[in-house]
Amino acid sequence: MNPSDSKQSHADGVKALIKEINKQEAVIKKGGGEKRIKKQHDKGKLTARERIDLLLDEDCRFHELGLWAGYEMYEEEGGCPAGGVVTGIGRVSGRDCVIVANDATVKAGAWFPITAKKNLRAQEIAIENHLPILYLVDSAGVYLPMQDKIFPDKDHFGRIFRNNAVISARGIPQIAAIMGSCVAGGAYLPIMSDEALIVDGTGSVFLAGSYLVKAAIGEEVDNETLGGATTHTEISGVTDYKMKDDEECLHTVRDLVDKLGPFDTAGFNRKEPVAPSRDVTEILDAFPDDRTKPYDMTNVLECIVDKGSFTEFKKGYGQTLITGYARVDGWSVGLVANQRKITRTKQGEMQVGGVIYSDSADKAARFIMNCNQKKIPIVFLQDVTGFMIGKRSEHGGIIKDGAKMVNAVSNSTVPKITIVVGNSYGAGNYAMCGRAYDPRFMYAWPSARIAVMGGSQAAKVLTQIRVSSLEKQGEEITEEEEQEIMKEISERYEHQTDVRYAAARMWVDRIINPIKTRDHISRAIRYANHNPDMDEFKTGVIQV
Repeated sequence: MNPSDSKQSHADGVKALIKEINKQEAVIKKGGGEKRIKKQHDKGKLTARERIDLLLDEDCRFHELGLWAGYEMYEEEGGCPAGGVVTGIGRVSGRDCVIVANDATVKAGAWFPITAKKNLRAQEIAIENHLPILYLVDSAGVYLPMQDKIFPDKDHFGRIFRNNAVISARGIPQIAAIMGSCVAGGAYLPIMSDEALIVDGTGSVFLAGSYLVKAAIGEEVDNETLGGATTHTEISGVTDYKMKDDEECLHTVRDLVDKLGPFDTAGFNRKEPVAPSRDVTEILDAFPDDRTKPYDMTNVLECIVDKGSFTEFKKGYGQTLITGYARVDGWSVGLVANQRKITRTKQGEMQVGGVIYSDSADKAARFIMNCNQKKIPIVFLQDVTGFMIGKRSEHGGIIKDGAKMVNAVSNSTVPKITIVVGNSYGAGNYAMCGRAYDPRFMYAWPSARIAVMGGSQAAKVLTQIRVSSLEKQGEEITEEEEQEIMKEISERYEHQTDVRYAAARMWVDRIINPIKTRDHISRAIRYANHNPDMDEFKTGVIQV
């Protein structure tokens, strides 16, 4: 097979995987399925996605985040597609807004543990980027069979309302539209927002419904009288606007957003965009089919950055990381990318691609500091297998140099955008700004793999542990049995490192088509530019 055939084969494989993911996403977007969608319509209510479509500007594409939340996680409970809530960013009356819409076709919009995590992530995005947040409320409240996993802890249900207060105190607009049920503790979310609308006949908000009221205090009352639109707009004053239907409610939300005052920006540097030097579709060929095979990351960058804009920092030093300044769709950015090709130092030492060596870590830490001083957002492109191990590296202070890089990433105050293009293993995930290091947005290609170590290495280690344990119990393990154990562990580990597994747990915000990488970086910086407040960059104690 000649090289061009191999490239075509790989591109076809990537396209097939993207097609498979798109097909699965279409199923997820159906929520609870056609029957429940019909049931929603029969009540005179739109679905969560229909509401978002009406809310957005006509020429706007919804930038959905967390679509894969809950994927394959609650099968015994009947599943929880998209975590039972739709979240993302879209333009409403010309203003970028975070949108949170409960999907009542999924368990009546009840909150699973992943639902809380997804809502908290949406609020975090609103806080970090100073974006208005719009809540389209239609939820039965906490999913009671799992209440112990969602109710009392710091990152559970109650944190939502704490965030309501924090968001309001920071001057970030919050508007809530009560378009269905809103019960118990969940009732505080819309009422802790700046303004609340309620749809007559379908919207309701109360701390306890009619059945619980009767059971608890013996009072006979129907839900509409207890907490319907008329009650809360004419008697209690809990809500601010009474709407006749979903359409009027969404139109009014658009009117309210349209009248928001001006906002300051961070003022990130942007010039007229220039197309990349390579066609963006060539990005599929730049990444190899075999994830262990070396390749040149500069070929990937040439499909992303504006032509002629890349200025590489310390090009000849620490060559397993590429650092430098560039423009992406006109935006000034700093790039930190793993270099996967095998290189040699001036001393003749061979460095394996995808591994972070001491000199690479040292270079990256210095570059991150420079970006913070210059107020330049940083884009991390991850394809990392970890830090270099072995006697030579340990004696050379790899832990010290790795800590220096992690320190710089941890304390960085400029927006960080992370894209996992391939491997994201071990401490490499941390140093390259994984989820724990507060990237403003974190995306992943379909080829991404996130784990503490590579599949083959992990399978070998786990197999050795299992075999050793069985032998200590007096069992004799044949080579055939050992291979069976190895196969079982490998298959389980392979499933857990799949990008969909990571997206289901919100370790990444979205699985993206590699061809759209440039667009997603540009959007992320546009959103980040809404927040003018950046803390002064400081580092803790760094060993030199």
